[in-house]
Amino acid sequence: MNINHILVVMTEPKSIFLEILFKYFISVDFKRNKKKISIIGDSSLFKKEIKKSKYKIKFNNILDLKDSKKNFINLIDINISKNSQKSNNNDFSNYISECFDKSISILKKNTNVALLNGPVNKKNFLKKKYLGVTEYLAKKTNSKNPVMLIYNEKLSVSPITTHLPIKYVSKNINKSKIIKKIKSINNFFVKNLNKKPKIAVLGLNPHCETVEKTGEEHKEIIPAIKQLKSARLNITGPFSADTFFIKKNIDYYDVVVGMYHDQVLTPLKTLYNFNAINITIGLPFIRVSPDHGPNSSMYGKNKSDPSSIFCAMDFFNKI
Repeated sequence: MNINHILVVMTEPKSIFLEILFKYFISVDFKRNKKKISIIGDSSLFKKEIKKSKYKIKFNNILDLKDSKKNFINLIDINISKNSQKSNNNDFSNYISECFDKSISILKKNTNVALLNGPVNKKNFLKKKYLGVTEYLAKKTNSKNPVMLIYNEKLSVSPITTHLPIKYVSKNINKSKIIKKIKSINNFFVKNLNKKPKIAVLGLNPHCETVEKTGEEHKEIIPAIKQLKSARLNITGPFSADTFFIKKNIDYYDVVVGMYHDQVLTPLKTLYNFNAINITIGLPFIRVSPDHGPNSSMYGKNKSDPSSIFCAMDFFNKI
């Protein structure tokens, strides 16, 4: 896919997102970036954050992507005061929804544009209707098989179930779901990164064993791996999760597929800190977000690590 424009959704006002975005805008990397960047969000908030940061950042107000300029920060204004929830000053879900709606309408008309969104307060924005932004955007775009991929150029991970409580995980592990998601991951790497990935699959139970007659490994995971091997994917497993993330494995494999969120995200974040991004596979467009939350406790302190934004921009320049 030839991406020549990055559309950025600002999301939460009281978030570190603009701070880390600004750190990218004042870097040499931004000057070298060959893609146009347009931001959707409140222009007054943007100006306020620029003033607070004391960075010399100029932007170009636009109404449509055709008016955007390269090596400029182009801004499409969405008024925050008109869209904020009056009953709760910390609930900006209407504003964030309008920003996402605007971005999706633009993405429908422009196939060479990718989406980068800031993190959201899931409790306020999703209101327990969706497990995460992955599922929210899938519903918005009528996408049936969204896949969460946490990407680092050395090693990426993907959970079969996303932000699902542990007590529901085993009921949501099945052969069909594993096959669909791993095929999507493989196709994504081949199509966008020109690479047939080496994929490792983790078991669900400790040591891939259970006191029951048969566990999920033998009922669902191993049959899925066998079928994927027959489809000529480069795939191995299931591995015991407690011993998988050792150096020889992480140096050899490109992607590790786990059965639940913390099984794979905890070791990846331990290995690479914030040098990773969250990619949603299976949408009509490429969607990326930083691999962290709004972190409102650090808002305004100008101490946040911008690695995830640099990782996102490096990824966009690769594809």
